[in-house]
Amino acid sequence: MNRIKLLLLLFTVAARTSNLYGADTAPLVQSKQGMVVSVNPEASDAGLQILQSGGNAVDAAVTVALALAVTFPEAGNIGGGGFMMVWPGAGVDPVCIEYRETCPAAVGRDTFLKENRQEGHHTVGVPGTVRGMGLAHQKYGRLPWASLVAPAIRLAQAGFPVDKTLASGLNRLIEQTGEFPEFRRVYGKADGSVWKPGDRLIQPDLAMTLSVLATDGPNAFYEGQIADKIVAEMKAGGGCLTHDDLAKYRPHVRVPVHTTYRSYDVFAPPPPSAGGTQLIECLNILERFDLAALGPKSPRAAHLLAESMRRAGCDRVRFQGDPEFTPVPARLVSKEHAEQVSHSIQLDQATRSEDLAEDLKLTDEPPSTTHFSVADGAGMAVANTYTLQNSYGSRVVVRGAGFLLNNEMTDFNWKPGVTTRAGQVGTEPNVMAPGKRMVSSQCPTFVSRDGRLQLITGSPGGRTIPSTVLCVLVNVLDFQMSIRDAVDAPRWHHQWFPDHLQFEHLGDPEYAEQLQILKQWKHNFGSDIKKLGDGYRRQGDAHSILIRDGTLYGASDWRRTQGKAAGW
Repeated sequence: MNRIKLLLLLFTVAARTSNLYGADTAPLVQSKQGMVVSVNPEASDAGLQILQSGGNAVDAAVTVALALAVTFPEAGNIGGGGFMMVWPGAGVDPVCIEYRETCPAAVGRDTFLKENRQEGHHTVGVPGTVRGMGLAHQKYGRLPWASLVAPAIRLAQAGFPVDKTLASGLNRLIEQTGEFPEFRRVYGKADGSVWKPGDRLIQPDLAMTLSVLATDGPNAFYEGQIADKIVAEMKAGGGCLTHDDLAKYRPHVRVPVHTTYRSYDVFAPPPPSAGGTQLIECLNILERFDLAALGPKSPRAAHLLAESMRRAGCDRVRFQGDPEFTPVPARLVSKEHAEQVSHSIQLDQATRSEDLAEDLKLTDEPPSTTHFSVADGAGMAVANTYTLQNSYGSRVVVRGAGFLLNNEMTDFNWKPGVTTRAGQVGTEPNVMAPGKRMVSSQCPTFVSRDGRLQLITGSPGGRTIPSTVLCVLVNVLDFQMSIRDAVDAPRWHHQWFPDHLQFEHLGDPEYAEQLQILKQWKHNFGSDIKKLGDGYRRQGDAHSILIRDGTLYGASDWRRTQGKAAGW
Protein backbone atom coordinates (compact mmCIF):
# COMPACT_ATOMS: atom_id res chain seq x y z
CA MET A 1 0.00 0.00 0.00
CA ASN A 2 1.55 3.33 -1.02
CA ARG A 3 1.80 6.47 1.09
CA ILE A 4 -1.20 8.18 -0.53
CA LYS A 5 -3.44 5.21 0.17
CA LEU A 6 -2.27 5.22 3.76
CA LEU A 7 -3.31 8.86 4.06
CA LEU A 8 -6.75 7.97 2.71
CA LEU A 9 -7.47 5.31 5.29
CA LEU A 10 -10.87 5.60 6.87
CA PHE A 11 -10.72 7.03 10.38
CA THR A 12 -12.54 4.54 12.58
CA VAL A 13 -12.78 4.12 16.33
CA ALA A 14 -13.92 0.80 17.76
CA ALA A 15 -14.80 2.10 21.20
CA ARG A 16 -18.39 2.96 22.01
CA THR A 17 -19.57 5.52 24.51
CA SER A 18 -22.83 5.77 26.40
CA ASN A 19 -25.21 8.59 25.48
CA LEU A 20 -27.62 10.37 27.75
CA TYR A 21 -30.10 7.52 27.35
CA GLY A 22 -27.67 4.79 28.36
CA ALA A 23 -27.67 3.45 24.79
CA ASP A 24 -24.52 2.92 22.74
CA THR A 25 -23.38 5.92 20.74
CA ALA A 26 -20.77 6.04 18.00
CA PRO A 27 -17.85 8.24 19.01
CA LEU A 28 -17.25 11.68 17.56
CA VAL A 29 -15.23 11.37 14.35
CA GLN A 30 -12.70 14.07 13.38
CA SER A 31 -11.34 14.76 9.92
CA LYS A 32 -9.55 17.43 7.91
CA GLN A 33 -10.23 16.12 4.41
CA GLY A 34 -13.91 15.11 4.25
CA MET A 35 -16.84 13.74 6.20
CA VAL A 36 -20.04 11.81 5.43
CA VAL A 37 -22.63 11.19 8.16
CA SER A 38 -25.69 9.10 7.39
CA VAL A 39 -28.06 6.51 8.84
CA ASN A 40 -26.27 3.60 7.14
CA PRO A 41 -22.59 2.56 7.31
CA GLU A 42 -22.44 1.23 3.74
CA ALA A 43 -23.89 4.48 2.38
CA SER A 44 -21.50 6.62 4.44
CA ASP A 45 -18.55 4.54 3.25
CA ALA A 46 -19.70 4.82 -0.37
CA GLY A 47 -19.84 8.60 -0.10
CA LEU A 48 -16.43 8.73 1.54
CA GLN A 49 -14.91 6.65 -1.24
CA ILE A 50 -16.21 9.19 -3.76
CA LEU A 51 -14.47 11.98 -1.82
CA GLN A 52 -11.29 9.93 -1.76
CA SER A 53 -11.55 9.44 -5.54
CA GLY A 54 -11.52 13.18 -6.17
CA GLY A 55 -15.24 13.86 -5.99
CA ASN A 56 -16.68 16.84 -4.16
CA ALA A 57 -19.45 17.03 -1.54
CA VAL A 58 -22.24 17.02 -4.14
CA ASP A 59 -20.77 13.97 -5.87
CA ALA A 60 -20.65 12.21 -2.51
CA ALA A 61 -24.18 13.31 -1.64
CA VAL A 62 -25.60 11.87 -4.87
CA THR A 63 -23.78 8.62 -4.16
CA VAL A 64 -25.09 8.45 -0.59
CA ALA A 65 -28.66 9.17 -1.72
CA LEU A 66 -28.59 6.37 -4.30
CA ALA A 67 -26.86 3.96 -1.92
CA LEU A 68 -29.51 4.59 0.74
CA ALA A 69 -32.16 3.63 -1.81
CA VAL A 70 -30.58 0.17 -1.58
CA THR A 71 -29.55 -0.10 2.07
CA PHE A 72 -32.25 1.94 3.86
CA PRO A 73 -35.46 1.24 1.92
CA GLU A 74 -37.77 2.62 4.60
CA ALA A 75 -36.75 6.15 3.55
CA GLY A 76 -33.75 6.12 1.18
CA ASN A 77 -35.19 6.26 -2.28
CA ILE A 78 -35.33 6.93 -5.98
CA GLY A 79 -39.14 6.97 -5.85
CA GLY A 80 -39.59 9.91 -3.48
CA GLY A 81 -38.35 13.48 -3.16
CA GLY A 82 -36.74 16.04 -0.90
CA PHE A 83 -34.47 19.05 -0.46
CA MET A 84 -30.71 19.40 -0.92
CA MET A 85 -28.97 22.41 0.57
CA VAL A 86 -25.64 23.10 -1.14
CA TRP A 87 -22.86 25.23 0.34
CA PRO A 88 -20.65 25.82 -2.75
CA GLY A 89 -17.77 27.27 -0.75
CA ALA A 90 -16.54 30.43 0.92
CA GLY A 91 -17.83 33.61 -0.69
CA VAL A 92 -20.62 31.90 -2.64
CA ASP A 93 -24.24 32.00 -1.50
CA PRO A 94 -25.80 28.65 -0.54
CA VAL A 95 -28.65 27.30 -2.67
CA CYS A 96 -31.49 24.86 -2.22
CA ILE A 97 -32.15 22.22 -4.85
CA GLU A 98 -35.80 21.43 -4.28
CA TYR A 99 -36.98 18.11 -5.70
CA ARG A 100 -40.25 17.73 -3.84
CA GLU A 101 -42.87 15.41 -5.38
CA THR A 102 -45.87 16.84 -7.24
CA CYS A 103 -49.56 16.06 -7.53
CA PRO A 104 -50.55 14.06 -10.65
CA ALA A 105 -52.70 15.94 -13.16
CA ALA A 106 -55.68 13.62 -12.64
CA VAL A 107 -56.02 14.55 -8.95
CA GLY A 108 -58.10 17.51 -7.72
CA ARG A 109 -58.90 19.10 -4.37
CA ASP A 110 -61.73 16.70 -3.53
CA THR A 111 -60.39 13.49 -5.11
CA PHE A 112 -59.70 11.76 -1.78
CA LEU A 113 -62.42 13.40 0.29
CA LYS A 114 -63.82 10.01 1.33
CA GLU A 115 -60.52 8.11 1.25
CA ASN A 116 -58.66 7.24 4.44
CA ARG A 117 -56.11 4.64 3.32
CA GLN A 118 -52.59 5.98 3.77
CA GLU A 119 -50.82 3.42 1.55
CA GLY A 120 -51.43 2.16 -1.95
CA HIS A 121 -51.20 3.30 -5.55
CA HIS A 122 -53.55 6.27 -5.08
CA THR A 123 -51.12 7.89 -2.61
CA VAL A 124 -48.18 8.13 -5.05
CA GLY A 125 -46.95 11.59 -6.05
CA VAL A 126 -44.67 12.25 -9.02
CA PRO A 127 -41.15 11.33 -7.76
CA GLY A 128 -38.44 14.00 -7.76
CA THR A 129 -35.33 12.33 -6.34
CA VAL A 130 -33.63 11.19 -9.54
CA ARG A 131 -34.00 14.46 -11.43
CA GLY A 132 -33.09 16.32 -8.23
CA MET A 133 -29.84 14.38 -7.95
CA GLY A 134 -29.27 14.91 -11.68
CA LEU A 135 -29.69 18.68 -11.33
CA ALA A 136 -27.31 18.80 -8.36
CA HIS A 137 -24.72 16.83 -10.34
CA GLN A 138 -25.19 18.99 -13.43
CA LYS A 139 -24.61 22.21 -11.51
CA TYR A 140 -21.93 21.16 -9.05
CA GLY A 141 -20.67 17.63 -9.70
CA ARG A 142 -17.11 16.82 -10.67
CA LEU A 143 -17.03 13.06 -11.37
CA PRO A 144 -18.99 11.28 -14.14
CA TRP A 145 -22.61 10.48 -13.28
CA ALA A 146 -22.12 6.74 -13.85
CA SER A 147 -19.37 6.59 -11.24
CA LEU A 148 -21.77 8.02 -8.64
CA VAL A 149 -24.39 5.35 -9.36
CA ALA A 150 -21.88 2.48 -9.36
CA PRO A 151 -21.66 1.97 -5.57
CA ALA A 152 -25.44 1.57 -5.32
CA ILE A 153 -25.40 -0.94 -8.16
CA ARG A 154 -22.74 -2.99 -6.37
CA LEU A 155 -24.69 -2.93 -3.11
CA ALA A 156 -27.86 -4.09 -4.87
CA GLN A 157 -26.08 -6.82 -6.86
CA ALA A 158 -23.83 -8.24 -4.14
CA GLY A 159 -26.11 -7.44 -1.24
CA PHE A 160 -25.26 -6.08 2.19
CA PRO A 161 -25.72 -7.35 5.76
CA VAL A 162 -29.12 -6.57 7.26
CA ASP A 163 -28.94 -4.94 10.70
CA LYS A 164 -31.35 -5.40 13.58
CA THR A 165 -33.51 -2.38 12.66
CA LEU A 166 -33.92 -3.34 9.00
CA ALA A 167 -34.60 -6.99 9.84
CA SER A 168 -37.32 -5.97 12.28
CA GLY A 169 -38.88 -3.50 9.84
CA LEU A 170 -38.93 -5.91 6.92
CA ASN A 171 -40.39 -8.74 9.02
CA ARG A 172 -43.14 -6.46 10.30
CA LEU A 173 -44.00 -5.07 6.87
CA ILE A 174 -43.93 -8.44 5.10
CA GLU A 175 -46.45 -9.71 7.64
CA GLN A 176 -48.69 -6.69 7.08
CA THR A 177 -48.49 -6.28 3.30
CA GLY A 178 -50.66 -9.05 1.93
CA GLU A 179 -52.18 -6.64 -0.60
CA PHE A 180 -48.72 -5.76 -1.96
CA PRO A 181 -47.31 -9.03 -3.35
CA GLU A 182 -44.37 -7.36 -5.11
CA PHE A 183 -43.22 -5.91 -1.80
CA ARG A 184 -43.27 -9.39 -0.30
CA ARG A 185 -41.42 -10.84 -3.31
CA VAL A 186 -38.67 -8.20 -3.38
CA TYR A 187 -38.12 -7.83 0.36
CA GLY A 188 -39.07 -11.29 1.58
CA LYS A 189 -36.60 -14.16 1.96
CA ALA A 190 -36.78 -16.80 -0.77
CA ASP A 191 -37.27 -19.62 1.73
CA GLY A 192 -40.03 -17.76 3.56
CA SER A 193 -38.09 -17.45 6.81
CA VAL A 194 -37.78 -14.25 8.81
CA TRP A 195 -34.90 -11.81 8.44
CA LYS A 196 -32.18 -11.93 11.09
CA PRO A 197 -29.29 -9.51 11.68
CA GLY A 198 -26.39 -10.53 9.46
CA ASP A 199 -28.55 -11.95 6.66
CA ARG A 200 -27.72 -10.56 3.22
CA LEU A 201 -30.30 -8.58 1.22
CA ILE A 202 -29.74 -8.83 -2.54
CA GLN A 203 -31.92 -6.79 -4.96
CA PRO A 204 -31.31 -7.78 -8.61
CA ASP A 205 -34.27 -5.82 -10.02
CA LEU A 206 -33.09 -2.63 -8.34
CA ALA A 207 -29.56 -3.26 -9.58
CA MET A 208 -30.93 -3.44 -13.14
CA THR A 209 -32.85 -0.18 -12.71
CA LEU A 210 -29.79 1.58 -11.32
CA SER A 211 -27.71 0.25 -14.21
CA VAL A 212 -30.13 1.87 -16.65
CA LEU A 213 -29.82 5.17 -14.76
CA ALA A 214 -26.02 4.90 -14.81
CA THR A 215 -25.95 4.31 -18.57
CA ASP A 216 -28.76 6.56 -19.77
CA GLY A 217 -28.73 9.30 -17.13
CA PRO A 218 -31.40 10.67 -14.76
CA ASN A 219 -33.97 11.31 -17.50
CA ALA A 220 -34.26 7.55 -18.02
CA PHE A 221 -36.39 7.45 -14.90
CA TYR A 222 -38.94 9.83 -16.41
CA GLU A 223 -38.91 8.91 -20.09
CA GLY A 224 -38.12 5.35 -21.14
CA GLN A 225 -38.32 1.81 -19.84
CA ILE A 226 -38.31 2.77 -16.14
CA ALA A 227 -41.13 5.24 -16.72
CA ASP A 228 -43.03 2.54 -18.63
CA LYS A 229 -42.78 0.21 -15.63
CA ILE A 230 -43.95 2.93 -13.22
CA VAL A 231 -46.99 3.75 -15.34
CA ALA A 232 -47.82 0.07 -15.82
CA GLU A 233 -47.71 -0.34 -12.04
CA MET A 234 -50.01 2.65 -11.60
CA LYS A 235 -52.53 1.28 -14.09
CA ALA A 236 -52.47 -2.17 -12.46
CA GLY A 237 -53.17 -0.72 -9.00
CA GLY A 238 -55.55 2.12 -9.86
CA GLY A 239 -53.00 4.92 -9.35
CA CYS A 240 -53.19 8.36 -10.93
CA LEU A 241 -49.63 8.96 -12.15
CA THR A 242 -49.12 9.00 -15.95
CA HIS A 243 -46.34 9.22 -18.53
CA ASP A 244 -47.14 12.91 -18.96
CA ASP A 245 -46.79 13.55 -15.21
CA LEU A 246 -43.35 11.96 -15.20
CA ALA A 247 -42.13 13.72 -18.35
CA LYS A 248 -43.17 17.15 -17.08
CA TYR A 249 -41.56 16.85 -13.64
CA ARG A 250 -38.79 19.37 -12.94
CA PRO A 251 -36.77 20.13 -9.79
CA HIS A 252 -36.01 23.75 -8.90
CA VAL A 253 -33.04 25.76 -7.69
CA ARG A 254 -34.38 28.01 -4.94
CA VAL A 255 -32.99 30.72 -2.67
CA PRO A 256 -32.87 29.47 0.94
CA VAL A 257 -34.69 31.27 3.73
CA HIS A 258 -32.22 33.04 6.00
CA THR A 259 -31.91 34.75 9.33
CA THR A 260 -29.25 35.86 11.75
CA TYR A 261 -29.24 34.26 15.20
CA ARG A 262 -26.95 35.76 17.81
CA SER A 263 -23.76 36.17 15.74
CA TYR A 264 -24.57 33.38 13.28
CA ASP A 265 -26.26 33.09 9.87
CA VAL A 266 -28.79 30.29 9.43
CA PHE A 267 -29.93 28.98 6.02
CA ALA A 268 -32.78 26.52 5.47
CA PRO A 269 -35.00 25.40 2.57
CA PRO A 270 -37.80 27.73 1.43
CA PRO A 271 -41.40 26.78 0.57
CA PRO A 272 -42.70 24.26 -0.28
CA SER A 273 -40.65 23.34 2.79
CA ALA A 274 -42.60 24.62 5.75
CA GLY A 275 -39.86 23.29 8.02
CA GLY A 276 -37.32 25.92 6.97
CA THR A 277 -39.68 28.81 7.57
CA GLN A 278 -40.76 27.34 10.93
CA LEU A 279 -37.13 27.01 12.02
CA ILE A 280 -36.33 30.62 11.07
CA GLU A 281 -39.44 31.95 12.82
CA CYS A 282 -38.57 30.02 16.00
CA LEU A 283 -35.00 31.33 16.01
CA ASN A 284 -36.19 34.90 15.51
CA ILE A 285 -38.53 34.55 18.49
CA LEU A 286 -35.94 32.88 20.73
CA GLU A 287 -33.31 35.50 19.93
CA ARG A 288 -35.28 37.88 22.14
CA PHE A 289 -34.55 35.74 25.20
CA ASP A 290 -31.26 34.85 26.92
CA LEU A 291 -31.36 31.05 26.66
CA ALA A 292 -27.68 30.66 27.52
CA ALA A 293 -28.26 32.19 30.95
CA LEU A 294 -31.16 29.80 31.57
CA GLY A 295 -29.31 26.58 30.71
CA PRO A 296 -30.42 23.40 28.90
CA LYS A 297 -32.35 21.90 31.84
CA SER A 298 -34.22 25.06 32.73
CA PRO A 299 -38.04 24.86 32.70
CA ARG A 300 -38.10 28.39 31.26
CA ALA A 301 -35.84 27.42 28.35
CA ALA A 302 -38.11 24.47 27.54
CA HIS A 303 -41.16 26.74 27.88
CA LEU A 304 -39.73 29.27 25.42
CA LEU A 305 -38.82 26.54 22.95
CA ALA A 306 -42.37 25.18 23.14
CA GLU A 307 -44.01 28.59 22.75
CA SER A 308 -41.87 29.45 19.70
CA MET A 309 -42.71 26.06 18.13
CA ARG A 310 -46.40 26.55 18.88
CA ARG A 311 -46.52 29.90 17.06
CA ALA A 312 -44.48 28.76 14.08
CA GLY A 313 -46.68 25.65 13.82
CA CYS A 314 -49.80 27.80 13.75
CA ASP A 315 -48.36 30.04 11.03
CA ARG A 316 -47.47 26.94 9.02
CA VAL A 317 -51.06 25.76 9.00
CA ARG A 318 -52.46 29.17 8.16
CA PHE A 319 -50.10 30.28 5.42
CA GLN A 320 -47.73 27.67 3.99
CA GLY A 321 -48.09 25.84 0.68
CA ASP A 322 -46.52 25.54 -2.76
CA PRO A 323 -45.36 29.09 -3.61
CA GLU A 324 -46.30 28.52 -7.26
CA PHE A 325 -49.94 28.25 -6.15
CA THR A 326 -50.15 30.23 -2.90
CA PRO A 327 -47.89 33.17 -2.06
CA VAL A 328 -46.27 32.52 1.32
CA PRO A 329 -45.95 35.79 3.32
CA ALA A 330 -42.31 36.87 3.50
CA ARG A 331 -42.97 38.42 6.90
CA LEU A 332 -43.03 34.93 8.49
CA VAL A 333 -39.21 34.93 8.51
CA SER A 334 -38.85 38.60 9.49
CA LYS A 335 -37.57 39.95 12.80
CA GLU A 336 -40.60 42.23 12.96
CA HIS A 337 -43.03 39.33 12.87
CA ALA A 338 -41.06 37.50 15.55
CA GLU A 339 -41.14 40.58 17.77
CA GLN A 340 -44.89 40.91 17.31
CA VAL A 341 -45.73 37.28 18.11
CA SER A 342 -43.25 37.09 20.99
CA HIS A 343 -45.28 39.71 22.87
CA SER A 344 -47.99 37.09 23.33
CA ILE A 345 -45.63 34.74 25.21
CA GLN A 346 -46.07 34.71 28.97
CA LEU A 347 -43.01 33.58 30.89
CA ASP A 348 -44.90 31.36 33.33
CA GLN A 349 -48.01 30.32 31.44
CA ALA A 350 -48.52 28.14 28.35
CA THR A 351 -50.62 29.68 25.60
CA ARG A 352 -53.72 27.79 24.55
CA SER A 353 -53.11 26.80 20.94
CA GLU A 354 -56.72 27.59 20.13
CA ASP A 355 -56.17 31.23 21.09
CA LEU A 356 -53.52 31.76 18.41
CA ALA A 357 -55.86 31.35 15.43
CA GLU A 358 -59.38 32.32 16.40
CA ASP A 359 -60.15 32.90 12.71
CA LEU A 360 -59.64 29.17 11.93
CA LYS A 361 -62.74 27.06 12.36
CA LEU A 362 -61.84 24.05 14.50
CA THR A 363 -63.85 20.85 14.74
CA ASP A 364 -63.48 17.69 16.82
CA GLU A 365 -63.38 15.21 13.90
CA PRO A 366 -60.86 12.48 14.49
CA PRO A 367 -53.37 11.22 12.11
CA SER A 368 -40.11 8.34 6.90
CA THR A 369 -37.57 10.36 5.95
CA THR A 370 -33.79 10.36 6.34
CA HIS A 371 -31.13 13.06 6.52
CA PHE A 372 -27.41 13.01 5.78
CA SER A 373 -24.62 15.60 5.92
CA VAL A 374 -21.50 15.80 3.74
CA ALA A 375 -18.46 18.09 3.73
CA ASP A 376 -15.34 17.91 1.57
CA GLY A 377 -11.90 19.30 2.22
CA ALA A 378 -12.29 22.20 -0.21
CA GLY A 379 -15.15 23.95 1.60
CA MET A 380 -18.18 22.53 -0.24
CA ALA A 381 -20.93 20.95 1.85
CA VAL A 382 -24.36 19.35 1.47
CA ALA A 383 -27.28 18.93 3.83
CA ASN A 384 -29.82 16.59 2.26
CA THR A 385 -33.17 15.39 3.56
CA TYR A 386 -35.38 13.17 1.41
CA THR A 387 -38.31 10.85 1.95
CA LEU A 388 -40.91 8.36 0.85
CA GLN A 389 -43.29 9.94 3.43
CA ASN A 390 -44.34 7.00 5.62
CA SER A 391 -41.89 4.26 6.46
CA TYR A 392 -41.52 2.29 3.18
CA GLY A 393 -43.77 4.86 1.48
CA SER A 394 -46.84 3.60 -0.34
CA ARG A 395 -45.64 -0.02 0.10
CA VAL A 396 -45.89 -0.21 -3.71
CA VAL A 397 -42.79 -1.73 -5.35
CA VAL A 398 -42.69 -1.16 -9.11
CA ARG A 399 -42.95 -4.61 -10.67
CA GLY A 400 -39.72 -5.68 -12.33
CA ALA A 401 -37.92 -2.47 -11.25
CA GLY A 402 -37.31 -3.24 -7.58
CA PHE A 403 -37.91 0.16 -5.96
CA LEU A 404 -40.54 1.64 -3.67
CA LEU A 405 -42.80 4.56 -4.54
CA ASN A 406 -43.73 7.33 -2.13
CA ASN A 407 -47.08 8.00 -0.49
CA GLU A 408 -46.52 11.76 -0.48
CA MET A 409 -50.07 12.55 -1.55
CA THR A 410 -50.93 12.05 2.12
CA ASP A 411 -48.96 15.24 2.89
CA PHE A 412 -51.69 17.29 1.21
CA ASN A 413 -54.78 18.38 3.10
CA TRP A 414 -57.26 15.73 1.97
CA LYS A 415 -60.34 17.33 3.56
CA PRO A 416 -60.49 21.03 2.66
CA GLY A 417 -61.88 23.16 5.47
CA VAL A 418 -61.51 20.49 8.17
CA THR A 419 -58.89 21.53 10.75
CA THR A 420 -59.17 19.71 14.04
CA ARG A 421 -57.88 19.88 17.58
CA ALA A 422 -56.46 16.39 17.03
CA GLY A 423 -54.01 17.74 14.43
CA GLN A 424 -55.80 17.19 11.11
CA VAL A 425 -55.29 20.17 8.80
CA GLY A 426 -57.63 21.33 6.04
CA THR A 427 -56.43 24.86 5.34
CA GLU A 428 -56.43 26.09 1.75
CA PRO A 429 -52.69 26.62 1.02
CA ASN A 430 -51.97 22.87 1.07
CA VAL A 431 -55.08 21.54 -0.67
CA MET A 432 -54.39 19.26 -3.67
CA ALA A 433 -54.17 20.61 -7.22
CA PRO A 434 -52.60 19.20 -10.42
CA GLY A 435 -48.86 19.87 -10.54
CA LYS A 436 -48.78 21.26 -7.02
CA ARG A 437 -46.05 20.41 -4.53
CA MET A 438 -47.21 19.30 -1.11
CA VAL A 439 -45.94 21.12 1.98
CA SER A 440 -42.98 19.45 3.65
CA SER A 441 -41.44 19.63 7.12
CA GLN A 442 -37.98 18.77 5.78
CA CYS A 443 -35.33 21.16 7.02
CA PRO A 444 -31.69 20.51 6.00
CA THR A 445 -29.81 23.43 7.53
CA PHE A 446 -26.52 25.32 7.38
CA VAL A 447 -25.13 27.61 10.09
CA SER A 448 -22.24 29.95 9.28
CA ARG A 449 -20.30 32.73 10.98
CA ASP A 450 -18.44 35.51 9.19
CA GLY A 451 -19.00 33.65 5.92
CA ARG A 452 -17.51 30.37 7.18
CA LEU A 453 -19.61 27.26 7.49
CA GLN A 454 -19.97 26.07 11.10
CA LEU A 455 -22.73 23.45 11.24
CA ILE A 456 -24.54 21.06 8.89
CA THR A 457 -27.63 19.34 10.24
CA GLY A 458 -31.17 18.12 9.57
CA SER A 459 -33.47 15.29 10.55
CA PRO A 460 -36.36 13.02 9.60
CA GLY A 461 -39.51 12.90 11.72
CA GLY A 462 -42.47 14.50 9.94
CA ARG A 463 -43.87 17.47 11.83
CA THR A 464 -41.14 17.08 14.47
CA ILE A 465 -38.34 17.88 11.97
CA PRO A 466 -38.05 21.66 12.52
CA SER A 467 -38.29 21.09 16.29
CA THR A 468 -35.43 18.58 16.20
CA VAL A 469 -33.24 20.90 14.12
CA LEU A 470 -34.08 23.79 16.44
CA CYS A 471 -33.03 21.74 19.48
CA VAL A 472 -29.69 20.84 17.86
CA LEU A 473 -29.02 24.48 16.94
CA VAL A 474 -29.90 25.83 20.38
CA ASN A 475 -27.75 23.15 22.03
CA VAL A 476 -24.72 24.18 19.97
CA LEU A 477 -25.21 27.95 19.62
CA ASP A 478 -26.74 28.83 23.01
CA PHE A 479 -25.69 26.04 25.35
CA GLN A 480 -22.23 25.55 23.78
CA MET A 481 -22.55 21.76 23.65
CA SER A 482 -20.23 19.62 21.58
CA ILE A 483 -21.91 18.25 18.46
CA ARG A 484 -21.92 14.80 20.08
CA ASP A 485 -23.80 16.07 23.14
CA ALA A 486 -26.05 18.32 21.03
CA VAL A 487 -27.21 15.35 18.95
CA ASP A 488 -27.63 13.11 22.02
CA ALA A 489 -29.53 15.62 24.18
CA PRO A 490 -33.29 15.10 24.79
CA ARG A 491 -35.57 16.89 22.33
CA TRP A 492 -38.77 18.91 22.63
CA HIS A 493 -41.60 19.29 20.14
CA HIS A 494 -44.82 21.26 19.79
CA GLN A 495 -46.76 21.70 16.55
CA TRP A 496 -49.76 23.85 17.63
CA PHE A 497 -52.36 21.07 17.40
CA PRO A 498 -52.70 18.62 18.98
CA ASP A 499 -52.00 20.92 21.94
CA HIS A 500 -49.40 18.59 23.50
CA LEU A 501 -45.79 19.30 24.40
CA GLN A 502 -43.62 16.29 23.57
CA PHE A 503 -40.35 15.44 25.31
CA GLU A 504 -38.06 12.46 24.80
CA HIS A 505 -37.55 11.87 28.55
CA LEU A 506 -41.04 12.16 29.99
CA GLY A 507 -40.60 9.22 32.36
CA ASP A 508 -37.05 10.04 33.48
CA PRO A 509 -36.71 11.03 37.17
CA GLU A 510 -33.81 13.32 36.24
CA TYR A 511 -36.29 15.66 34.54
CA ALA A 512 -39.18 15.26 37.00
CA GLU A 513 -38.78 18.71 38.59
CA GLN A 514 -38.49 20.47 35.23
CA LEU A 515 -41.59 18.69 33.91
CA GLN A 516 -43.57 19.39 37.08
CA ILE A 517 -42.97 23.13 36.71
CA LEU A 518 -44.01 23.00 33.05
CA LYS A 519 -47.23 21.26 34.08
CA GLN A 520 -47.86 24.00 36.64
CA TRP A 521 -47.49 26.45 33.77
CA LYS A 522 -50.33 24.58 32.01
CA HIS A 523 -48.31 22.65 29.46
CA ASN A 524 -50.18 19.51 28.45
CA PHE A 525 -48.17 16.32 27.93
CA GLY A 526 -51.19 14.23 26.93
CA SER A 527 -51.03 10.49 27.55
CA ASP A 528 -47.47 10.06 26.27
CA ILE A 529 -46.08 8.65 29.52
CA LYS A 530 -48.61 5.82 29.53
CA LYS A 531 -47.98 5.06 25.87
CA LEU A 532 -44.21 5.06 26.16
CA GLY A 533 -43.87 2.91 29.24
CA ASP A 534 -40.25 3.75 30.01
CA GLY A 535 -40.84 7.40 29.07
CA TYR A 536 -38.25 7.49 26.30
CA ARG A 537 -39.55 8.93 23.04
CA ARG A 538 -37.37 8.71 19.93
CA GLN A 539 -37.54 11.98 17.99
CA GLY A 540 -35.61 12.49 14.77
CA ASP A 541 -32.24 11.25 13.51
CA ALA A 542 -29.94 14.26 13.18
CA HIS A 543 -26.71 13.19 11.45
CA SER A 544 -24.61 16.33 11.80
CA ILE A 545 -21.22 17.89 11.14
CA LEU A 546 -19.64 20.69 13.18
CA ILE A 547 -16.72 22.62 11.69
CA ARG A 548 -14.16 24.34 13.91
CA ASP A 549 -10.81 25.76 12.76
CA GLY A 550 -10.76 23.64 9.63
CA THR A 551 -11.57 20.38 11.43
CA LEU A 552 -14.77 18.44 10.67
CA TYR A 553 -16.50 16.75 13.61
CA GLY A 554 -19.07 14.15 12.54
CA ALA A 555 -21.77 12.89 14.90
CA SER A 556 -24.14 10.15 13.76
CA ASP A 557 -27.46 9.88 15.55
CA TRP A 558 -28.34 6.54 17.16
CA ARG A 559 -32.11 6.92 17.43
CA ARG A 560 -33.03 4.82 14.36
CA THR A 561 -29.90 2.78 13.77
CA GLN A 562 -26.32 3.25 14.82
CA GLY A 563 -25.54 5.19 11.63
CA LYS A 564 -21.99 6.16 10.77
CA ALA A 565 -19.78 9.20 10.55
CA ALA A 566 -17.06 8.39 8.00
CA GLY A 567 -14.06 10.73 7.70
CA TRP A 568 -10.55 10.62 6.29
